[in-house]
Amino acid sequence: MPTIEDRVQQELIKRFAFLADKFQVIRPRRMQVEVPLEKFSEVFEFCFANLGFGHLCAITGLDEQEKLGFIYHLAQESGPMLNVKTTAPKDNPVIQSIIKVFPSAEVYERELIDLFGAKVEGLPPGNRYPLTDDWPQGEYPLRKDWHPKSEEKKGA
Repeated sequence: MPTIEDRVQQELIKRFAFLADKFQVIRPRRMQVEVPLEKFSEVFEFCFANLGFGHLCAITGLDEQEKLGFIYHLAQESGPMLNVKTTAPKDNPVIQSIIKVFPSAEVYERELIDLFGAKVEGLPPGNRYPLTDDWPQGEYPLRKDWHPKSEEKKGA
């Protein structure tokens, strides 16, 4: 009898052969797949519509030196979780909004904008989150190369 991990992997690879070496079982009921940015929307929507990953738990941003990583944590009703990861160049980190599928993603996407400097296409204008409206433009506190302006003045 195939496990949930086997079934998810088989379905993903059957539909997207390029994911054959990008799927990983982290532990039972916890999986991850790394998807090229240009294929992200297609794979993401397939996981939602065809694999039953109908719950968005969180979106995690990562600074990976030259790239920014984005991990979308999805869950099935019965508990299995799939992390769908993609990356974008750090100098132009443009990703597509997923609010058409998960309206609750708006908060996570605003965090990616404020904290990492991501550009989220398709996200309607709105308030900043979690940083204040007077936070300096171009200052992204979760990037590894970020240094507060006040720290730079102290060292000068």
